[in-house]
Amino acid sequence: MAINYSMKVLVVDDMMTMRKIISKNMAQMGFTNITEAEDGAKAWALIAKAHQEGDPFGLIVSDWNMPKMDGLELLIKVRETEGVKTTPFLMVTAEAESSNVIKVVKAGVSNFIVKPFTPDTLTSKIKKIFS
Repeated sequence: MAINYSMKVLVVDDMMTMRKIISKNMAQMGFTNITEAEDGAKAWALIAKAHQEGDPFGLIVSDWNMPKMDGLELLIKVRETEGVKTTPFLMVTAEAESSNVIKVVKAGVSNFIVKPFTPDTLTSKIKKIFS
């Protein structure tokens, strides 16, 4: 399946610098419709609103460790919700420990990427999700 670079993408991270880095890398890949949120709670509100409006996100890229609602909680909420549960979800984390990787895999993550990462790694993880 070819990547639709005009799909809506949601980048979620509590660190503005990290959001900007990921958004910039995705824009360089060709994505043109990128929205940012600073925590899982704000992200969930955006996901629910986009779904209700009939214009859902085509990809969610989320950090794991965030206040209010972390990336794992967000992933679980997405996977449990009709209409958005099949949305591709890329988890960004500093948690490379295998028990943590198992948690997100069991929760239904599409792929994950460990910080720090290069733009090439981000590109390859996203391409793998859509291949």
